[in-house]
Amino acid sequence: MIQNLIDRYKRLRTSVHLRKTFQCSYAFVGMGQHSLTNLYPVLQHLGIPLKYICVISERKAKLIERKYLGPKATTSLDSILADGKVKGVFVAASPSAHFSIASQILMSGKSLFIEKPPCQTLEQLDRLIQLQRLHGSSIAMVGLQKRYSPALQLLNKRLAKEKVINYDLHYLTGSYPEGNALPDLYIHPIDMVCHLFGHPQILACKQIASHSYVLMFQHKHVIGTLELSTAYSWTNAEETLKVCTRDGVYLLKQMQDLTFMPHPSHVFDIPTEKLHVHHACEEHLVRSNNFIPTLPNNQVYAQGYYNEIVAFTTAIEKGRSATLSDLPTLRPTYETMLNMSRML
Repeated sequence: MIQNLIDRYKRLRTSVHLRKTFQCSYAFVGMGQHSLTNLYPVLQHLGIPLKYICVISERKAKLIERKYLGPKATTSLDSILADGKVKGVFVAASPSAHFSIASQILMSGKSLFIEKPPCQTLEQLDRLIQLQRLHGSSIAMVGLQKRYSPALQLLNKRLAKEKVINYDLHYLTGSYPEGNALPDLYIHPIDMVCHLFGHPQILACKQIASHSYVLMFQHKHVIGTLELSTAYSWTNAEETLKVCTRDGVYLLKQMQDLTFMPHPSHVFDIPTEKLHVHHACEEHLVRSNNFIPTLPNNQVYAQGYYNEIVAFTTAIEKGRSATLSDLPTLRPTYETMLNMSRML
């Protein structure tokens, strides 16, 4: 009896996945390490029908057609934009090329998914927003995958119900000689606090050499400090967010581990931990279990890559007009980065 129920559940779970099919065709611009590691596996898992893969090199295009069955490899973005069957285009190319590619796609009227950063400046972001409105692209979203991380989404819901006092964020990586760390890397932590707490005023901004920033932000009801640095190590890169609320402290590590530790009780404003031994009770809200190789325990899912692609394709397939990371939602992030540059 029990075995029959287990088998039936497994068949049902598999059937639900197989029934999720897509009616539209898609294209992908770019074939770098990030695409191969984080995005293409999700596309293949979901069965998203890629009609084209666009790259710069003819040699790479030939290798792609040998490697992947189905999509046509091309070096012509124009041929993709002229194909009326392609409804959405994924872009994960060089950050410096994103603005130009995104502009062309938006002018074609097709929906756009573009990896961060979509552009280098606030002026360019406003131009992309304007192009979307002028040419009627139904979806134009940015791959800020942390917004789609289950841990961050849960934290956002919990904080909405609590009185937040302050936060402390550390985003520490190794050196980044291949680009500009502010729009390419630091967009992630800056966008995270803008997403959670709203548009900030910069109370203090100190740049240390060419690799680190120490910041203090004042949001509407919250003050926070940030350390953003490429002076550490990629092997031991760290991304931690500690949020102190009236009821306790949340700690988010690497988008995979979210805990909550309630504050000790008080009696007439006297902390009871000073009167007797306090046994701290830590609640694990999200924790990856690498022993069980299921989807929720996969880093691609925990980091938000899976959910952001689902959000983009679902919006197109179901005719929705908005996602969690539409272009206009990035204005506070880009305004903050611009203000940082002006203060230095």
